[in-house]
Amino acid sequence: MAQYILFAQVFLLLFLTAAQEVVVDLEYARYRGRALSNGLVQWLGIRYAASPTGPLRFSAPQTSLPIPEDTSDCLFLDVYSPYRASNHPEFLPVFVRIQGGGFNQNSNPNYNGTGLIQASGMGIFVVTFNHRIQQDGSVNNGLKDQIKVLEWVQKYIHKFGGNPKHVVVGGASAGTASINLLLSAYGGKDDDLFHAAAAESQSFATMLSLNQSQFAYNNLVIRTGCAKVLQRENINTPLANAQQAPLYLYGPVVDGDFVPDYTYRACYFGDDTNEGTIFVPKNMSNVGEVDIFIQTQFPTIKLEQFAAINAWYFHESQTRQFPDAKPYWRPASTAYGEMRYICPGIDMSSIYAKARINSWNYHYAVQDPDLEESGLGVDHIVEIKAIWGPNYVTGDPPSSYFTTNAPIVPVMQGYWTSFIKTFAPNPHHYPGSPQWNTWGNEGYSRIFIKTNETRMEQVSEDQRECCEYLINIRPELQQ
Repeated sequence: MAQYILFAQVFLLLFLTAAQEVVVDLEYARYRGRALSNGLVQWLGIRYAASPTGPLRFSAPQTSLPIPEDTSDCLFLDVYSPYRASNHPEFLPVFVRIQGGGFNQNSNPNYNGTGLIQASGMGIFVVTFNHRIQQDGSVNNGLKDQIKVLEWVQKYIHKFGGNPKHVVVGGASAGTASINLLLSAYGGKDDDLFHAAAAESQSFATMLSLNQSQFAYNNLVIRTGCAKVLQRENINTPLANAQQAPLYLYGPVVDGDFVPDYTYRACYFGDDTNEGTIFVPKNMSNVGEVDIFIQTQFPTIKLEQFAAINAWYFHESQTRQFPDAKPYWRPASTAYGEMRYICPGIDMSSIYAKARINSWNYHYAVQDPDLEESGLGVDHIVEIKAIWGPNYVTGDPPSSYFTTNAPIVPVMQGYWTSFIKTFAPNPHHYPGSPQWNTWGNEGYSRIFIKTNETRMEQVSEDQRECCEYLINIRPELQQ
């Protein structure tokens, strides 16, 4: 990991104070930012790679060229900074956020960095960006877009006042999956593109080889009306052993290059209590229906593994009734949430602890009354509403984050901005917040985050036992 390097040089910023605009010359283009009344400057829509259109549509990203008239592509980023960051004696830490969405949706790609920067005491930069998804991002091109962003940060962020030697990447769900793949890209090659990682609601789906992912291309051919060149009878099955299409059709693949093998690694992990509720269909009436869903998401699962999972999660006593839901919805959600999200995070923390690398783990348990009543509970990536601030996220944040759960927002922002600034959550945490200890490999220690009840806890014996089994079968599930 690179250490701090403080720069003493003139920022390449031209301040047009009369118009409250800030112009940065990036060599390939000049971008005008806007100085806002809240003390921030934002540059929106900066091109970081050549337009992936025409012959470049399915290619790895290319270096930015002078902006063409036709800009119908998505490879753009936004930069948020404290106004007149050049007043600081050194460049400021940079937080680069990777969006979620299962590599198939543009999920929360353009969060506004205002809340985080203000919570940091105007002491950080925030970069958000778009990358290719679905078929355009297939064969790992979307991941290569992310590498291109980080290369752009290394080359240009100093022109804005950011420190290229202090870059933290963060993201939720597929954003965290991306982080793990970036950490191990090209067999773990370290190009010093980032220096710490904050992983929220990490996601580990089954990862296919190039040959196994052929079904996704076949599906695209059918939908575009080009199926005449294929034998229809050979392309009706989405994937061997799967009875239905998976939740997400496209995703990273093991290509022997960018992703040389099934992988995982990182350093700041955590999950929500009810990770699976937004993914599992509510019409789960019996164990058989649940097993079909699980097999569709993890098509290499074996019968004996089904037996073990069914024994742990699907007792009739574990069923609960919620509005518009069948009784096995919540048990299925618990199983899926632990298989894909919670247990991989526990495993990642243990891997880092064994390597004597500082890592932290959290259990986010902030309950919103409306979400609890609906059965969604503390659902997947809900913590990002607190991290970014409920006023600065897309969609509708839980209403209680403006009232009874409002006190958790500065607590979360304190831990996150401290980590961005110092690579540790405690030095600048919110006053009164408990110490967040590193993960103990033997003690399974993590922070339990709940409004007015935040404290350290140990993973329960039941969850630990389930996770140890699920972790052991991860190679067979191709996660």
